[in-house]
Amino acid sequence: MERDKETRTQIEEDNRTVFALLSHYLNQAPDLITSEEIQEITAYGVTEEYAFNVILAGAFGLDINEHAYHKELFDHYFMRMTHKLDMSEYYNNPYYKNIEIPNVQIGNSRLKYERYKPYEGFVCNDIIRTEEGRQLPQIGFFDEEFRFPAVLENDRIWMTITPNEIETMKEPVEAAFGNVLTFGLGLGYYAYMVSIKDNVSSVTIVEANEHVIRLFKKHILPQFAHGHKIRIIQADAFEYAERELSSGAYDYVFTDLWHDVSDGAELYLRMKSYEEHNPNTVFSYWIEKSILCYL
Repeated sequence: MERDKETRTQIEEDNRTVFALLSHYLNQAPDLITSEEIQEITAYGVTEEYAFNVILAGAFGLDINEHAYHKELFDHYFMRMTHKLDMSEYYNNPYYKNIEIPNVQIGNSRLKYERYKPYEGFVCNDIIRTEEGRQLPQIGFFDEEFRFPAVLENDRIWMTITPNEIETMKEPVEAAFGNVLTFGLGLGYYAYMVSIKDNVSSVTIVEANEHVIRLFKKHILPQFAHGHKIRIIQADAFEYAERELSSGAYDYVFTDLWHDVSDGAELYLRMKSYEEHNPNTVFSYWIEKSILCYL
């Protein structure tokens, strides 16, 4: 029993160490790895993913050849958390294929395309939690420049449609049915993906930001093949939930009000409290698996 406790304590410490290293990397220098460095290492016959991991570990100050603990971290985490992604898989996504984002601005909100550089790292899916308790962030990269739609607020990225959004919304898109309510508009990715489903009758979007709504209505919604299903309500999400959820008008509710896990936990718990009062409605939440790792 004491040994098990020591193991759990060590794994928790490992989790914190890896998260701290990745947080600094993703926030400060996600493009530190270059094509030239990757090519130099893959010349020895290893994969690009392995080369990416070796360079990343070195940038973190880990000596995986001489330091046993560093090698354990590398084997337990790095080799299970980084992924070279296929650009065509995302460029063939229905939203990417059918919706074109103009470079326009209303108020403090702006639509435009942003880019990942070759081998720039980014979060690409929910955190995976292993049976032994290890938490594995999922980091992706492309070998070429990748263009993705974005909404900027005061010239800072607020909402994007990247592989992370696409992967983490697959389940809520697949599960949606009937009259759908979604809290949070962004670029309308979720609304678009559920609106093209035959078993979805309507999609109500609750969004507080007037400028985001105006950009969406003028430049994005007209491109929706099933725009007649869409209704947009400018309101505070929680005020609307308090006022309208009990009406039973919605079969499925999807909440996407946070930027990432750092600001999501409190909002997630607040919205989740409505579930017990609405037993006939199915609720789902963006990046719920990752948020639960922090609760």
